[in-house]
Amino acid sequence: MKFSLNDYLEELRPLIDVDCGTYTLEGIEAIATQFESKYAAMEGWQVKRIDCGKAGVGLEVRNKPDAEVIDIMLIGHMDTVFPKGTVAKRPMTTDDTKAYGPGVSDMKSGLLNVVYALRNLNPEVIDKLSICICMNPDEETGSLDSVDWLQSVAKQAKNVLVAEAARADGGLVKARKGMARYKLTFNGKAAHAGNEPQNGRSAITEMANWILAINTMTNFESGTTLNVGVVSGGAGANIVPELAEAIVDVRFWNNNEYDDIDTQLHALATQPHVEGVSIELEREAYKPSMVPNGQTLALMSLVEESAQELEIDINWKEVGGGSDANNTAILGVPTLDGLGPVGAGFHSDEEYLLLESIEPRIKLLMRVMEKLAK
Repeated sequence: MKFSLNDYLEELRPLIDVDCGTYTLEGIEAIATQFESKYAAMEGWQVKRIDCGKAGVGLEVRNKPDAEVIDIMLIGHMDTVFPKGTVAKRPMTTDDTKAYGPGVSDMKSGLLNVVYALRNLNPEVIDKLSICICMNPDEETGSLDSVDWLQSVAKQAKNVLVAEAARADGGLVKARKGMARYKLTFNGKAAHAGNEPQNGRSAITEMANWILAINTMTNFESGTTLNVGVVSGGAGANIVPELAEAIVDVRFWNNNEYDDIDTQLHALATQPHVEGVSIELEREAYKPSMVPNGQTLALMSLVEESAQELEIDINWKEVGGGSDANNTAILGVPTLDGLGPVGAGFHSDEEYLLLESIEPRIKLLMRVMEKLAK
């Protein structure tokens, strides 16, 4: 493979310098159009646009669109967490060792690495494989509008490789915690706190009881944790609060244990602590945990062998954050994550891409696909 870092960075720049936070439809469209053009310029690839509802467009790219079985499914997301105006404040920049900018490692470079790997892979290898690349527009908010599509494709797949960034020390991801996010709305009754407090029904008191109950559900030993991270409510100190809201984050390794938590939360909603207060419980996001199975271990061995042959140092991580790997692993499909170049500082203005990792990680992806073709 002939690789020019300058050429790569010039191709990466227009992918970074677009405001494309989740639900920023014009930005998502701009990214999708760029990748559609890249694959259209490569012989033998068919690009299909997928309607992902309010999240915008997804792309499904295949070399054998009529194949009933997909040998390799590659996944990446086109959205970032950053609001409009971010690019104007900090467009892509580089120094001697790193590139910076919104989404530079999470995960525009991962998507571009997939393109480079497929451009440079021997056509005979590609011909032996049925490959599908899925790019969704809403991973950063839980893939709510794309998960059904991604899972429908993954059910056809033998292996799933997710091109999220490798960790700062070069680590790949073999397991991810599941996550869920709930919005709790407490509706009480307002009353004057001085003249007739007995006629009020405090939404904040109900919320406080919920916070205490939720805290008891955390199990540090099993890794199931609940965090009431955002609270709001009340209109004034002299008013019994009519409304309160809370946002709860749940993380877990054991999917069955999460199901028990979900059941407990719904049960609490039917049994208010304060008479006359009603509770609305809305699950805003959900991803099951990503846990390796026997087939995943075999895929890990293949990746390790590939890395050794290329003299690339890798290790395996179990991480708390979720990705689309969670949504395919729950189906029992061997899934590995972190196949992109090395990066860190995700979701912040310190996000970076390690330049020296780009070419080796392209080669690693290529070698893995070559081995899967045998």
